[in-house]
Amino acid sequence: MTENVSMPKNIPDTAQAVARLVDGVLVGDGTAAITGVASVEEARPGDLVFAESARYLELALRSRATAILAPLEAGQLGLAAKPLILVAAPRLAFVKTLEAFAPPLEITPGIDPTAQIGQNADFGPDVHLGAHVSVGANVTLGRGVILLPGARVGDDCAIGDDTILHPNVVLYPRVRIGRRCLLHAGCVLGADGFGYVPVGTALRKVPQLGVVEVGDDVEIGANTCIDRAKTGATVIGSGTKIDNLVHVGHNVTIGFSTIIIAQTGIAGSVTIGNGVILAGQAGVKDHVTIGDGARVGAQGGVISDVPAGVTVSGYPARPHRDKMREHAATAALPEYLKRIRDLERRLADLEAKSGQ
Repeated sequence: MTENVSMPKNIPDTAQAVARLVDGVLVGDGTAAITGVASVEEARPGDLVFAESARYLELALRSRATAILAPLEAGQLGLAAKPLILVAAPRLAFVKTLEAFAPPLEITPGIDPTAQIGQNADFGPDVHLGAHVSVGANVTLGRGVILLPGARVGDDCAIGDDTILHPNVVLYPRVRIGRRCLLHAGCVLGADGFGYVPVGTALRKVPQLGVVEVGDDVEIGANTCIDRAKTGATVIGSGTKIDNLVHVGHNVTIGFSTIIIAQTGIAGSVTIGNGVILAGQAGVKDHVTIGDGARVGAQGGVISDVPAGVTVSGYPARPHRDKMREHAATAALPEYLKRIRDLERRLADLEAKSGQ
C-alpha cells in the first residue's frame, strides 16, 4: 500500500492546448510552450497568468509570463506581445487550468497494518486506511473512501463514496458524512454541544444526544469544529464550503452551497439558508435565522434575523449601506464638534453684546 503525489497526466503544454482546455479563443502564437501557472508578480517564462481586469492585463503584458488568460473584451487589443487566451468566464477558466496542473494525490487502496478496525465495520471497494487510522464498531465506509494517517472514526458513523479524511480528523460516534466530501486535518465533528444548567453555584451539563449530518460535496477546513445536536441533528447542506477555524454550534442547520470563512463562530440552533456567505470572524447569536443569499461582512455580529438577499455588516449587524453611512457620519464628528464649539462661542459673544 502506497501514498504518492505525482504530476497529472495530459497537462496542456502549449497556449493552444490551454485554449482547447478552457474553450477559449487564442490570439497569437499557439505553439508557445506552457510549463506552469503563476501570479502576475511571480511569473517566469513558460508560465500562464490570469488577468481579469484591464489593470492586471497591462501588468501581465509587462511581466515575464509567456501567455495570458483574459476576458473576451481583451481581444479588442488585437495582436499583443504575448499570446492571449480569451474566455467569457476568466475565473472559471483559471480554475480549470489550475486543476490541470495540480498534482493529484494518488492513493493505493488497502489497509495499513497499524489501522484498528472495530466489529461489524462495512467497507466498500477501493477503501484506503492509512497508518494508525482507527475505525469503530458498526462503521460504514463507501466506495473509494480515504482515511489518511491518524484519522479517527467513531462507532456507528457512515461515510459516503469518495470522501477523504485528512490526518487527525476526528468523527465522534454516529456522525454521517455524504459523498465526495473533503475534511481537512484536525477538524472535529460530533463533539458535545455547549450546554449547561446553573444549579446553585455549580453548572450541570446538558446531555447531547443528537448527531451531525453532512451532505454531499462539502469541504470542511482544518481545525474546524461542528458540534452534535442536543436532540435531532446539526446539519451541513450539500455543496457548502467551510474554512479553517470555524465553530458550528449544536442544532445549527446550514443550507446548500453556503460559504463560511475562517474564524466564524455560529451559536446553537441557528438556521442558515442556501447560498449564504459569512465573511471572516463573523459571529452569529443563537436562535437566529439568516435567509437565502444573505451576506454577513467580516467581523459582523448577527444578533437578529437577516432577511434573504440582504448584506449586513458591523456590530450589531445592520444593512451594509446604512452601516457605511454611520461610519461616514462618525468620521465627520470631529469637524461637527469644531463647528458646534465655534457656534457656541459666536452665540456667547452675541448674548454678551445683547446684554450690554
